Amino acid sequence: MKKGLKQTFQAVLFLALAVLLLWLSFRGIDFRDLWTVLRTAHYWWLVPAIIVSLLSFLIRARRWTLLIEPLGYKASLTNAYHAVVTGYFANIIFPRLGEVTKCAALGKKEKIPFDRLVGTMLVERTIDILTVLVLLGLTLVAGSSVTGSFLSENVITPAEAKLSSSAGSLTAIILVLVALVILAIVLWFRLRPKLSAKPLFARVYTFTDGIIDGLKSIARLKRRWEFILLTVLLWISYLLMSFFPLLCLDATSDLGPGAAIFILVIGSFGMAAPVQSGLGAYHWIVSRGLLVAYAIPLEEGLAYATLTHESQFLLIALTGAISLYALFGKKGGKVLSSAVAEKES
Repeated sequence: MKKGLKQTFQAVLFLALAVLLLWLSFRGIDFRDLWTVLRTAHYWWLVPAIIVSLLSFLIRARRWTLLIEPLGYKASLTNAYHAVVTGYFANIIFPRLGEVTKCAALGKKEKIPFDRLVGTMLVERTIDILTVLVLLGLTLVAGSSVTGSFLSENVITPAEAKLSSSAGSLTAIILVLVALVILAIVLWFRLRPKLSAKPLFARVYTFTDGIIDGLKSIARLKRRWEFILLTVLLWISYLLMSFFPLLCLDATSDLGPGAAIFILVIGSFGMAAPVQSGLGAYHWIVSRGLLVAYAIPLEEGLAYATLTHESQFLLIALTGAISLYALFGKKGGKVLSSAVAEKES
């Protein structure tokens, strides 16, 4: 199958999955009630959510430039901002393409090696995952038994069952994976002198060295406290982006910051689903979470999820297209195509 046709097929497949998830989310819903909720919503509360969202783009861009500095490069904050937004824009087209796209975009604009930027991206992803896990732990400990039950039944238990059912024991799986990883690392470095003589492996080793160098950047940060502060501000922004839309609906306006944290956690799992920008998955998990944890009717929960997701979706579509054009003009489409090729190579 030709590369272009394969990419199109994959994008359509993921979009079909998103449509299926949307159908599951809205199945059995009284659309007259849903329309009434949307028609009477206080839409002005989306304005501060959008402002905070734009601010989060800037914060993430600034934090990224701090990670790039130890690599010996000084990236422009403006270009980093446009690259970050372009990455979000790419996720609308192809799931999980955003990280690759933003590295490819900034690398081409600032003449920074792509593999080194991938290393900094892995640092960011690791920090994000750890933050979600910390918030998950706080939700389970400080939240009500109902919120903990929802997370356990819909996120933790299914994931554990899926892993353990394929090989009997989750512990055994982890031990085998750890052993295989250690063996692969040992062989990778022990055989390097011989394998490096081959052009293919030489390129792979160069790429790996770049990633490792990028990962080391966290230990060589010149402004560690600024990095920590920006990380805290970033997640406060994400929290506010979940909180302000709660004020749009009468049914959710009294839930408070605790519910926003809960939504932020479960919404993160929905956004991590392999569909364009979490489409469908976010709607399903957030609406069901609000129903189980706070007894919010599905129509109200779906109205909240729709207002939150679609306002961000439209914002990213608009600002992403602008940022892509700001970076590369009319050649922006070729950058996205090359990013897909980079991902598959």
